[in-house]
Amino acid sequence: MQRNASTLYPILLVHGLFGFDRIGPFELFQDIKQALRTDGARVFIPHLSATHTNEARGEQLLAQIERVLEGTGAEKVNLIGHSQGALAARYAAAINPQVVASVTSVSGPNHGSELADFLRKALTPGRLPERAAEAVVTLFADFLSLLSGNPHLPQNAIAALNALTTEGVYAFNEKYPQGLPKTWGGKGRELVNGVRYYSWSGTLQGTVLDEGLNALDPLNGFSRAFSRYFTTEADQNDGLVGRFSSHLGKVIRSDYPLDHLDSINQTAGRVRKGIDPVDLYVQHAERLRKAGL
Repeated sequence: MQRNASTLYPILLVHGLFGFDRIGPFELFQDIKQALRTDGARVFIPHLSATHTNEARGEQLLAQIERVLEGTGAEKVNLIGHSQGALAARYAAAINPQVVASVTSVSGPNHGSELADFLRKALTPGRLPERAAEAVVTLFADFLSLLSGNPHLPQNAIAALNALTTEGVYAFNEKYPQGLPKTWGGKGRELVNGVRYYSWSGTLQGTVLDEGLNALDPLNGFSRAFSRYFTTEADQNDGLVGRFSSHLGKVIRSDYPLDHLDSINQTAGRVRKGIDPVDLYVQHAERLRKAGL
């Protein structure tokens, strides 16, 4: 039976670090955009720098929101940001709340990433390892942008890393606190300046033997390896972002059995039985529709 995801305002799916819309037949938000459109939503994926600060990516997002509004005649948009995309969405809503109906953080590092903290400590500023890593990451980001048809977007790998650390996001949150919980692990205000805030995320659960077909996904293996660098949320993270660090606004759920990339249906839907990442987005579109958004 077809669902009703026909939100009042268009949906923008905002990608995070190293993100894009499509490269050849491969989509980052695997099957998600099409499922939303099939069920009645107007969906767009903005083109943001693969690596840059939250503010720089947020400014790019604001410019593309204006183009969507001009093209559709809509007054506002619903922003659904994955990972660092959640921070770009939060920035856009804080700077111009008049054009944003809602912000939804999906696995967003709203209090920083412990993995980013580890990498920042490992790469001494100004030393050769940092410069070499920056060169390699920038080349990779430029390559992704070229393949996705956006070769002119600026890249700044070190700025992106700094922006995702606990310290970097703390400074960001001091400027743009909308929707943030007042207590660790709590919920934030759902409605701020006319913008509704939501979040959901997942955690690695059990062992690799419990993953079923997901155990064949190399990205799940990487997530489990990265998980070892977490201390504050050692048993409560998705490999890149901690469970409670992801909380923003109305927390729908923060312990779905999903790793960081499962939450955008990568790789090609190989996830545990009983959870469908694509359906989470359709359910949320229905939630937004019922809220008049």
